[in-house]
Amino acid sequence: MNIKCIRTHHVRCQLDNPFGFSQWFYDQRNVLLVEVVAENGVTGWGECYGPASVIEAAIEKFYAPKILGMNILSTETIWHHMWRASLDFARSGVMMAGMSGIDMALWDAKGKVLNQSVSQLIGGAARDKVPCYATGMYYLDLPEDVLLDKLVEEAVSYAEQGFKAMKIKVGKNVEFDEKLIVAMRKALPTTILAADSNHAYDLPEAIKIAKILDENDYAWFEEPLSPEHPELFTKLHEKANVAIATGECEQTRYGFQRLIAAGGIQLVQADLAYCGGISEGLKIRSLASANGLNMIPHVWGTQLNLAAATHFLGTAYNEPGRAEEKKLFLEYDRTENPLRDELYKVNVQVIDGEAIVPTGPGLGVEIDTTKLKDFVVNQTETNWAASVKQIAQ
Repeated sequence: MNIKCIRTHHVRCQLDNPFGFSQWFYDQRNVLLVEVVAENGVTGWGECYGPASVIEAAIEKFYAPKILGMNILSTETIWHHMWRASLDFARSGVMMAGMSGIDMALWDAKGKVLNQSVSQLIGGAARDKVPCYATGMYYLDLPEDVLLDKLVEEAVSYAEQGFKAMKIKVGKNVEFDEKLIVAMRKALPTTILAADSNHAYDLPEAIKIAKILDENDYAWFEEPLSPEHPELFTKLHEKANVAIATGECEQTRYGFQRLIAAGGIQLVQADLAYCGGISEGLKIRSLASANGLNMIPHVWGTQLNLAAATHFLGTAYNEPGRAEEKKLFLEYDRTENPLRDELYKVNVQVIDGEAIVPTGPGLGVEIDTTKLKDFVVNQTETNWAASVKQIAQ
């Protein structure tokens, strides 16, 4: 059961239809996949959220040599071994993203060894389906009046596909955002709507937008302010009733403890490919629960992160709990994504706006290795021989 080698696969694709949000436009997708192989041949896969080439170096040059030979089932032991190894200089950032991908791969491998799904390993599936919210309505290079109509049309199409909830992008500019918020509610009067600014606003702007979201019955306001100023969330919350959601930029139980302690947050959104992996995500969920908060993962990337989040919400309990369950929605990105939709031969199934919790061993999704070469731009492998060579150098 010991780790024989660790491989990384930097995958990339160009987008046919570039899209933007409050900060910039994307014309390609880049993801780092991590493959952990045991001596008995069992393989686990994970993924990292963040700059793939930089994270690749963190894994190949630093973490992988340190965990070769460790028992692939020892997820907690391996996590803390990596954590202590980089504690003095990397308590957060891209190196933690590397740890996250390794940890996700270890959980996938553990499930395969024990012939159990990740949801069974992390507490047992409480449900076999998880409701999704469609993330979309990103910006296109169009005049604002044309763009607004296009975004509303896109949202309506998701409702027609069966999604009962969705999240729009705001943060372009306050005037456009107000028009978009109102137009979306008019077009979708019974849909659960949320808005994400990707930390685009200062406090006065965020207060104004929050009040408009209140008036139009939006479920939450995501990343309204810079993550550098968590103390401002309380000031925002004092001015509006809409729930404030954040956390995709935060990592580890320690970072989330500080974020929650600052106040003003009602919904925690750790990304399992960035926050420290599934192991740390479970601790963050417990921390949120201890403060009366719910956690729903931020999801971006490929089927691996989607599957991890599906298992996570398949085991979730809602705060404070009641006879009629409060739904905790899974983020399902609807933008163009060949790395998620073309690279895998076994996927998380999303039907009528609900994700089926995988029941196969591990994460329950499978990469089509014959298609991997179509997307790979770089690969590394760290094994005993490579590790010994690195030490000698």
